Amino acid sequence: MDNIFLKRVYEPFEEVDGFRILIDRLWPRGISKDAAKLSYWFKDLAPSNELRKWFCHKPELFEEFRSRYLEELRSDEQKREYIRQIFEMAAQGPVTLLYGAKDPVHNHARVLKEELGRLFEVDS
Repeated sequence: MDNIFLKRVYEPFEEVDGFRILIDRLWPRGISKDAAKLSYWFKDLAPSNELRKWFCHKPELFEEFRSRYLEELRSDEQKREYIRQIFEMAAQGPVTLLYGAKDPVHNHARVLKEELGRLFEVDS
């Protein structure tokens, strides 16, 4: 779990990023695919469109959003497959999960990293 990192997609590429995975459903505004230097785009790992629209990045809704997104991560087979792939990549080297949200605290990337940590502890 020590090699899974979070980073805004707008921050510059660094060699130490390792595998760079965009985890947003929508392509981030104002950034080219070349500049993003992605290894993968796991858009279906992001919250569902319904949940994303409901949350609308409002901090006061974050706790409910967190609960709903955790439920999606735990019950959606496609999301579980992406999580499995992230663990496989992390066994090979660093993995940087890229997100576009401006708020570094109230976003789905934080929730996903929390869930990855929980799953890592269960497997250890």
